Amino acid sequence: MWKFVVRRLLITFPQLILLSLIIFLMAQAMPGDALTGLVDPNLSFEAKEELREKLGLNAPWHVKYAEWVSGVVQGDFGESFRFKMPVTELLEQRLWNSFLLGVMTLVFTYVIAIPLGIISGRYNDTILDSSITGYTYIGFATPLFIFALIMLFVFGYQLQWFPTSGSVAPGLQPGSMEYILSKFNHLLLPALSMALIQTVSTVQYLRSEIVDTKQREFVITARAKGASESRVYNKHILRNSLLPIAAFFGYEISFLITGTLFVEQIFAYPGMGLLFLESINLRDYSVVNAVVLLFGAAAIFGALLSDIILSIVDPRIRIK
Repeated sequence: MWKFVVRRLLITFPQLILLSLIIFLMAQAMPGDALTGLVDPNLSFEAKEELREKLGLNAPWHVKYAEWVSGVVQGDFGESFRFKMPVTELLEQRLWNSFLLGVMTLVFTYVIAIPLGIISGRYNDTILDSSITGYTYIGFATPLFIFALIMLFVFGYQLQWFPTSGSVAPGLQPGSMEYILSKFNHLLLPALSMALIQTVSTVQYLRSEIVDTKQREFVITARAKGASESRVYNKHILRNSLLPIAAFFGYEISFLITGTLFVEQIFAYPGMGLLFLESINLRDYSVVNAVVLLFGAAAIFGALLSDIILSIVDPRIRIK
């Protein structure tokens, strides 16, 4: 088990290095630079070049990359030209919001997907199964940003059940019960919007696995020995059918990363996704590099965690 984990970690480090290099080069290839739009357009070319030289924007790419990586290793992502503050402090403000949104979305996803998948697989080819399968087909065909806009319009503006923007109501004392409840209330609608779309793939995979497992020989043997139906499902079918949940955990994290870009923009939720889009528009390369690196690292470690969980759940596939 430990050999497998160490081997996967050794593969992960080169992936992180390659990811950082690609991110840096793509940011450098973007038109303009951090000064674009932030200086007086009437400023002379010589004055602009002097500013770029002072800020190190004219240095060769490999020099800037080495400086950036050395800072990242020490937890220093540089200075934000737009917000006039260290990128690390800026990320700390937004990262917590995105973390809460991601955790809430995953909780809703599994709370909805696992029961629906079990019901659909256990009672396959029934009206109940057809209804759940129809929901998954609609979910596959619906873009997340369209669904989020509908949720915002219906439950935010028409019914006014949820807040339509922000992460907490203004004027509340951090740490108070009103602050916590407001934080939770602001999370519900964007998290549900992502979860109801993210659920469909998990439901489909779990259903297919249950239907397939019901026909295997060890299940037929268990029934022939007189095991109760609940024991057959809980010990034999469900235990083996939950493997896709672990296998697709990394995929769920990747979906969260892409989903937050749309959802945070639509709900004006101050998280990493909204910060990323704002930084691209403002050519704030330091922030763009840091956010994309964190997103990419989360996806890589999500895949690593998925492999580890899968090897624990099913020791038969463990690489020794």
